[in-house]
Amino acid sequence: MVLYKPATFIDCPHYDDRPCASGECSDNVDLLVIHNISLPPSQFGTSGIRDLFTGKLNPDAHPFYKTIAGLRVSAHCVIYRTGKIEQFVPFDKRAWHAGLSCFQGRSSCNDFSIGIELEGTDTLPYTDVQYDALTLLSEFIINRYPRISLGRIVGHNDIAPGRKTDPGVAFDWARYRTSLRRVLKQGKP
Repeated sequence: MVLYKPATFIDCPHYDDRPCASGECSDNVDLLVIHNISLPPSQFGTSGIRDLFTGKLNPDAHPFYKTIAGLRVSAHCVIYRTGKIEQFVPFDKRAWHAGLSCFQGRSSCNDFSIGIELEGTDTLPYTDVQYDALTLLSEFIINRYPRISLGRIVGHNDIAPGRKTDPGVAFDWARYRTSLRRVLKQGKP
């Protein structure tokens, strides 16, 4: 079970085994997908995300929840506005974050990707501590799964164009990539 030690692990029922192309299933992992989520929409600091990913969302707690009741989704990790990280699915397992998706001619991106959710919306700026946490988490993932390069880190909108828009215009890709390059360079002898 591959976990990120600084994260709090939360047991989630919404995942399964990755399909194996060649003996070791984790050999297939070569894509990192950045998402955003807030539950209820545009509200932060609630238990909504955790409740959704653990199958405990109360449809009567908010009118929007009725529209997603029974949805079985997850991501490997969520980075909250405070910088806190919760891990819901071990990285060697398949989380259900990408849905109908395609990257470079390969469909079913859940099979070969890791999904990270940022608590946020497409249009509100993310916090400094979220970028810091995302950079360190990404460094861990890249070191564990070296087939993930900077060019293989994408937004949900990149693998599901027209269907998804996250992480949105508020996500500062240049800031994230510059920070990640700096961290990865420091780790090299």
